[in-house]
Amino acid sequence: MPELTKSADEAVLSATTAAAGAEASEAKPDKTRSLWGDAWRDLRTNWIFIVSAVLILLLLVMAAWPGLFTNADPNNKDLANHYLQHPNYGHWFQEDWLGYDAQGRSVYARAIYGTRASLLVGAGTTVLVVILGGVIGMIAGYFGGWVDAVLSRVTDMFMGIPFLLGAMVMLNSFTDRSITVVIAALAFLGWTQTARVMRGAVITVKSTDYVQAAKALGAGTGRILFRHVMPNAIAPVIVVATISLGVYIGAEATLSFLGLGLNGVSWGNDISDGGNSIRVAQWIMLYPSIMLSVTVLAFIMLGEAVRNALDPKTR
Repeated sequence: MPELTKSADEAVLSATTAAAGAEASEAKPDKTRSLWGDAWRDLRTNWIFIVSAVLILLLLVMAAWPGLFTNADPNNKDLANHYLQHPNYGHWFQEDWLGYDAQGRSVYARAIYGTRASLLVGAGTTVLVVILGGVIGMIAGYFGGWVDAVLSRVTDMFMGIPFLLGAMVMLNSFTDRSITVVIAALAFLGWTQTARVMRGAVITVKSTDYVQAAKALGAGTGRILFRHVMPNAIAPVIVVATISLGVYIGAEATLSFLGLGLNGVSWGNDISDGGNSIRVAQWIMLYPSIMLSVTVLAFIMLGEAVRNALDPKTR
């Protein structure tokens, strides 16, 4: 009997300890959840984000190390490789895999090397647009008054300029249209939408309690803008920038197709060259077009996934 009583007491003590531990774990506060944490949790389970991220990662590797995908020189002209010879689809990743263009250059090599130019133009333009448009929109939205009125009218003036037409006029004045020149032209005309989005987000954020508290505590304007306002207003700008990156890549290809874009290897230039022989050699135009479409689609899909993850209305 004493042994049974002792066993019963131990069981009661063990159950009491377990119950106390459970109550303590329930009473322990959960880790604070943030907008970015919730967004990342949603993105990890979103197949659209996963597919677009894999495609973009592949394109980045292709742009950084094109030698991993082909040993052919995209600028090597060999008229012995006639463009009427059909692609040799049995030679995987070889120079003649996707055929040759009218100048005897490998279509496959030019499709691979064209990735670098397109991504550099898209990324460079997006960075400049976010910096320029973000700063202008943040200043206009935070200070308001005559500052907002002046900057808003300047933004309206730039929005009144047709994007592609303005870029064509600017680039037509350059004989050597390098990547830097094309980026500068597109960014000069493309910052307006980012400025509008940032301005609206800043107007919403600046009336929140933590911004008013920072003002009451005597924080400087720069500290308030870059420590409190910008981190909480940047989310919609990131969404717009992600989608716009694909748009800028398409704009560069359009300008190159019209003969006003890059002078070097570019999908737009190859599409333009392939248009002259589309009736007899469709592959010259087909494969750069596929690369361009997949790239633009990948960034648009990524932007849509990020928008859905950051938008509280979709939760």
